[in-house]
Amino acid sequence: MRSPKPVLALVHGWGMNARVFDTLADVLADDFEVRALDLPGHGACAALPHNTLQTWADDLVQQLPDHATLLGWSLGGQVAMRAALDHPHKIARLILLASTPRFVVAEDWARGLAPADLQDFGAALLADPQATLLRFLSLQTRGMANQKPLLQQLRQMLLAAPAPRSDALAGGLAILRDTDLRDELPRLVQPTLVLHGALDTLTPPAAGAWMAKTLPAARHVEFARAAHAPHLSHGADVAAAIGRFVHD
Repeated sequence: MRSPKPVLALVHGWGMNARVFDTLADVLADDFEVRALDLPGHGACAALPHNTLQTWADDLVQQLPDHATLLGWSLGGQVAMRAALDHPHKIARLILLASTPRFVVAEDWARGLAPADLQDFGAALLADPQATLLRFLSLQTRGMANQKPLLQQLRQMLLAAPAPRSDALAGGLAILRDTDLRDELPRLVQPTLVLHGALDTLTPPAAGAWMAKTLPAARHVEFARAAHAPHLSHGADVAAAIGRFVHD
């Protein structure tokens, strides 16, 4: 039997787990059947033999009913885009939260991180996975006026679930390093909501603006005082934008 509420699936970013959506899920629970999902090898989700964007997207789709609304945060947004491109019957609407079609800069793409930064994370991950994850959390809140409490909240959510597997973390970094979905975005025909923080230093707001212009059916909302985790710093605003998008 189909749920009387629309299904809204939430997919987290690199190194995190589904608990990062606890607060947002509570706010949205009256209007949606919210399903916060773990990526393979993260939280409660079993690992896969191979960690690629394709295998993670295919695994995600198996957990969705037809005609779901899918929200992907950061790396989760890339997984969501891959899933929506390959399985359009499963995903009726797409929400991209602080995400990007390409994380690293290139000659024709200035809206990203330097490749050397991801290489540094990969080397640090081998030496001390826990410290590397905590360092990454600090980057997600950089520039925020209330950085300290947000960082503490992210740390609590990270520690609330089993630690991600090292091979899944390495696979996630490889996805961030290698993925480039720019040429495929014009084929992503589902209505899409692009949400971004103006202070985001990991996925610059210019990447969100570019996606909104490139996608065939996109809306764009930028939160002036948010960084890489608007669902934590501006949860009510994010929830309101999602509600308007789905119910309009």
